[in-house]
Amino acid sequence: MSETVPKGSELQPESDAVLGRELAYYENLYSTYGPSLFAQAAVVLFRKYLVGRILRATGVGAESRILSIGCGIGDTELLLAPHVAHLTGVDLSPTAVVEARRVALAGSVTNVQFIAGSWQTSTLAEQPFDAVVAIFFLHHLPDVDLAAFPVQLLRLLRPGGAFYSLDPSARRLSGFLGQLLVPKLMDKYQTEDERQLLPRSTAAPFQAAGFDAKTHWFDFTSTPLAGLFPSWATGYRLARGLDDALTRAPLLRELSSNFELIARKP
Repeated sequence: MSETVPKGSELQPESDAVLGRELAYYENLYSTYGPSLFAQAAVVLFRKYLVGRILRATGVGAESRILSIGCGIGDTELLLAPHVAHLTGVDLSPTAVVEARRVALAGSVTNVQFIAGSWQTSTLAEQPFDAVVAIFFLHHLPDVDLAAFPVQLLRLLRPGGAFYSLDPSARRLSGFLGQLLVPKLMDKYQTEDERQLLPRSTAAPFQAAGFDAKTHWFDFTSTPLAGLFPSWATGYRLARGLDDALTRAPLLRELSSNFELIARKP
C-alpha cells in the first residue's frame, strides 16, 4: 500500500532511474487492482485510524491548510479533508490523480485539489502550509534525495508547521515473516527500489535541518494484516487493539512494522 514517489527538478542519474521505475509501477497499480484493493474494509479502517493519528500528531484543525506528498488516489486525503480548511495532494501518477479527482467529485468534497507531477516542480500556493503529510513515501527515496528532503521541506511549512510521515521499519518482524511465508504477495505490493528505514537515521537529517523531529512506533500486526486480508475488518480491529500493547512493550516494540516521524519547523 505504498504511495507514489515525487522527486526533484534536478535529479541525479540514480534518482532519475528510480523515478521511471516507480512511476511505471504505480501507473499499473492505479489502473488495475489498486483502487479496488484500497476500497476494502480493513484498508479503509487503517486509513481512518491513520487520519486520527495525523490530526493528533500535527495539531491541524478546521482552519489548517495541508499538503500531501505522494497522495496516490487520495484515499487518506479525502478522509482527512473534512477536518481541515483545504488539502492539496500531489502525485507523480496521472492515473492516480484522475481517480482521486473522480472520487472527490462523486463525494462532493470541495476543499481538495489534486495535482499530477513532482511536488518540487508543481505550482503550489505561495502561502506556506500548516502541515505536510507523506504516507509511505520516504522509504522510496534514494539516499541522496532522502538527505536533501528536509531542507527542501522548509519552504513549504509555516513557522511551527508540522511534517508527518509513516514508513516501514528495517527491523520489522512482519517483513521477515512475509518474505518467508508469502514472498510473491510481498513482491506484488513492493517496488524494486523501496526499502525499509531505521527511525533514528531517518530523523537525523530533519534534526540537522533544524526541525524538532521525533519518531513513534505505529503498529505491529494491523497494517500487514490489512494487506494480507483487506476485506477482514474484524481482524484489523482486533490487531489494532493488540498493537497498542505491542508497540509499548520494551524490546519487543523494536520489531514493530511501521514508525511515524513527526518533525516540527521552528
